[in-house]
Amino acid sequence: MRNVMIHHRVFFCCTKPLSILPSLSPPHLHLSYSAAAAAASSPNRAIHCMANDSPLSQPLTGGDGSVSVPPSSPASSAIDFLSLCSRLKTTPRAGWGKRDVKNPESIADHMYRMGLMALISSDIPGVNRDTCIKMAIVHDIAEAIVGDITPSCGIPKEEKNRRESEALEHMCKLLGGGERAEEIAELWREYEANASPEAKVVKDFDKLELILQALEYEQEQGKDLEEFFESTAGKFQTDIGKAWALEIASRRRKQQ
Repeated sequence: MRNVMIHHRVFFCCTKPLSILPSLSPPHLHLSYSAAAAAASSPNRAIHCMANDSPLSQPLTGGDGSVSVPPSSPASSAIDFLSLCSRLKTTPRAGWGKRDVKNPESIADHMYRMGLMALISSDIPGVNRDTCIKMAIVHDIAEAIVGDITPSCGIPKEEKNRRESEALEHMCKLLGGGERAEEIAELWREYEANASPEAKVVKDFDKLELILQALEYEQEQGKDLEEFFESTAGKFQTDIGKAWALEIASRRRKQQ
């Protein structure tokens, strides 16, 4: 088994302070991917990091603080990748915490229901439904490393995209590269660029899942989450997005 060392700069934004590795002294972060997955058991903590070199390129013969890189076997790469993705299951969506929502959904919860939206949606001419399902599953995957960076973080869009792009590159290398890793990267880039009919549909599903969840939190916890409805109003790009948004709005009016 080969070892490499990761040198990261660590950023803490829009999350509670990270306490899982108290001995760290930024900008040098020595972190194993297995440790990153284990750290996800603390659901309100996320690592926002930017690498200043490739995390899988510098060999190390051993020593404390090294990062174990999996052997080249597809099974080992797949399990290490999935272990890192476990952070998506335990990292809450940041916006809800800021509004004191109890037991907020995780990033994976959000992506899962978006996948269901794509699965049950009617066929749309010129739109590949299978691509939409895949895109929904991976569109926030980089947040396994950078966390849920929201507009209230004050981080420019370009910087957010850069951090997520680097995180995605690291995850694809962890997966071992190849066809599946490239597919994930292409789907993510296509979504970010809003560059296809499928991306536009999934962008609408992203907003729809947000307002549907907001409606449910209003019903369950007596919250007023009007700001989420206002922030998405008039921004739906597709007929299905507009139709489903109207249905959600109609149900919200009936409960008020």
